Amino acid sequence: MKRLVAILLVFLAVAAIAVAQRRGGRGFSGRGFGGGWGESYIPDDTKTAREIASHSTGTPNWANPRGYEKDVFTFVRVKRGYAPDGDGGRWTTDAPDSDLNLSYRLQQMTSMRVDPDGRFVWLTDKDLPNFPFIYMVEPGSLALTDPEIDALRKYLDNGGFLMLDDFWGEWAWHVVERVFKQVFPGRKWTELPLSHPIYHCVFEIKGKFQVPNYRLGESSQYDPEHRTWERDDAQQVHHRALFDDKGRMMVLATHNSDNGDGWEREGEFDYYFHNFSEKIAYPLGINIIFYSMTH
Repeated sequence: MKRLVAILLVFLAVAAIAVAQRRGGRGFSGRGFGGGWGESYIPDDTKTAREIASHSTGTPNWANPRGYEKDVFTFVRVKRGYAPDGDGGRWTTDAPDSDLNLSYRLQQMTSMRVDPDGRFVWLTDKDLPNFPFIYMVEPGSLALTDPEIDALRKYLDNGGFLMLDDFWGEWAWHVVERVFKQVFPGRKWTELPLSHPIYHCVFEIKGKFQVPNYRLGESSQYDPEHRTWERDDAQQVHHRALFDDKGRMMVLATHNSDNGDGWEREGEFDYYFHNFSEKIAYPLGINIIFYSMTH
């Protein structure tokens, strides 16, 4: 009996640690790994997506012509802290496959030459201004230090573009609003109309369609309601933007959708690829990058 109690106590302790890691990790400004679905362990000093082993079915590789190695678009993922009261995973979610798969499709489907390695950066890294496009995943758990807030404001004011992706529900949106009130106290989010040029620049996009995580997406084909939302308060997809004083889009938030899984998990299920990766996640991601680089 004592042995059974001891085993039970050990099990409960391990479970408690796992829950604590998922919820709090290393605290408000913690820079670490979360351990949820789609999250990989990525050391803090990792600089490129190519340094990390595939988290799915493998990633493509390619080389740019000699002399063009630096004259390329680079997909940049932002490293950032984790808010204990947030609702979402870590900055590592869907890496490295989402970054590398989207980069490959971008150079395959457009005339852009693309860096085959990608980058991971902190907002305070000195080379951040070298990259006109940056990406944050799971911003429902977003936490930024004061120096990072200042760095992001300067980056966006000077012409940079930020995409926020893969966060679900009203509390996650509240966290994003809270952080960006610190970045831009006087600016308000605008829901993009489908008439906006971002939906018509490479692919013709006719709706704000939902990309579920790959497990939910694959099972949705057997669900009479074809549910793709992760929670009841996340059924409607929103594409909200922040603009500067001249009307240039600085930030685009794709709320209640997981485009990152659409890029990462493209090779795992045929149904998921054709219905979510091919039809929704890739066209939208490519349009967003193309638009941000031409405006």
